[in-house]
Amino acid sequence: MEKTDMLRVGVITSPHGIVGEVNVFPTTDDPNRFRDLKKCYISTKNKLIPAAVESVKFFKGTVILKLDAVPDRNMAETLRKCDLMIDREDAVPLEEGEYFICDLIGLEIISEDGEKIGVLEDVLQTGANDVYSVKCEDGKELLIPVTDECVKNIDPEGGKITVHLLPGLREL
Repeated sequence: MEKTDMLRVGVITSPHGIVGEVNVFPTTDDPNRFRDLKKCYISTKNKLIPAAVESVKFFKGTVILKLDAVPDRNMAETLRKCDLMIDREDAVPLEEGEYFICDLIGLEIISEDGEKIGVLEDVLQTGANDVYSVKCEDGKELLIPVTDECVKNIDPEGGKITVHLLPGLREL
């Protein structure tokens, strides 16, 4: 599995004010990480725009950034729904047992008995615990709660996640 060199930390939702600030919906576990962010990239359909972070503010769950690559509101308006990316080496260090979601997507999901269940397509963040969305061999979706009881081993290098399927989980 090939690892990506960049990680998404947010999505630009709209302009803020008239001087080129943008509202960013954070897609990182800790929005405070923006306080230390010095550089990022705006991912448009056609290219990556490098940008230095000039200022950071917070308002009602949104991060407001002033980026040197966005000189005015007109430019900010064109960036709606663009991802805000960072270099992997600028990411917040992970604790033991933590993984970047992008490193888990595409891993094979295997039962404790060695049965191939499917492939991890997405990780849903529900608040209580994450949930793995798995595309099964038969094309159906299986949702597996990310708890110690269900997820037994995560092996990104080996390309697989070993899980224990609770009774009735396949029938949901």
